[in-house]
Amino acid sequence: MAFTNFMATTSMALFYLLLLLIPSSNCADLDSHHDHEVPKSDVDLLEFPLNLEYFEAELFLYASLGYGLDKVAPNLTLGGPSPVGARAANLGPLIKDIILQFAYQEVGHLKAIKKTVKGFPRPLLNLSADSFAQVVDKAFGYALKPPFDPYANELNFLLASYLVPYVGLTGYVGANAKLQGSVSKRLVAGLLGVESGQDAVIRALLYERAHKKVEPYEIIVAEFTNRFSELRDRLGHDGLKDEGLVVPRHLGAEGKIEGNVLAGDVYSVAYDRTPEEILRIVYGSGDAGVPGGFYPKGGDGGIARSYLRSV
Repeated sequence: MAFTNFMATTSMALFYLLLLLIPSSNCADLDSHHDHEVPKSDVDLLEFPLNLEYFEAELFLYASLGYGLDKVAPNLTLGGPSPVGARAANLGPLIKDIILQFAYQEVGHLKAIKKTVKGFPRPLLNLSADSFAQVVDKAFGYALKPPFDPYANELNFLLASYLVPYVGLTGYVGANAKLQGSVSKRLVAGLLGVESGQDAVIRALLYERAHKKVEPYEIIVAEFTNRFSELRDRLGHDGLKDEGLVVPRHLGAEGKIEGNVLAGDVYSVAYDRTPEEILRIVYGSGDAGVPGGFYPKGGDGGIARSYLRSV
């Protein structure tokens, strides 16, 4: 009997010991990191992409639903001002469905970043048709007539969307090499995967229409994308890091093809950009310290503010 009691007691003790050794689902939850598991050197690098994630979330939400974060997830805005000029786009069922998927993915991205670092309120965004028209005019070097309207039809909106995820993904590629923590690297790798997918879908949809004329301009889609990419390279001031849908053969994969549904360097590896390059592009000024374009008052977070203070 004593031996039986001893074995029962021992088994119970082992059972409780195992319970202590098994990680709690709460402890292992990736949603509960915040700054205490993120090296200080990583915090600004993880917060900076919020500037573009806010942009994408609002653009895609408004285009597909006619309203944005203020209705879908007001807690994520942290009281930041509502975007200027955003509205529903004239989209067919398929494109509307895809853009709505993108929209909710961007909501998820905002949540993921804010559960890892504190973040900052939504910056003021100018998503008006006039704002996009100014970018398009700058890309072509003259004013298109009538002014380009991203919300007028689905082809225009796909072209406007071409301006967005690719800049963000090059930023994630650039940030990844500078990150120190495993939590930070895992987050950025996951964000990069989905942003790259969005860019690939947009480029594929446009590539299918590469030789279609964008009305009423009589300019084909491929020319629009090439002009947009050239503009981003000019504003970025750091060489070739952007390519349109149709390129000279020597810039295509292995220097053997002109079709360029995915952009990449000589090894077909994604290009990288620094936060400074990204600010130069999204401000439309070519200067990280001079806000404008889609960000009338500039971006937020330590990195963006540091450039604004330096001017």
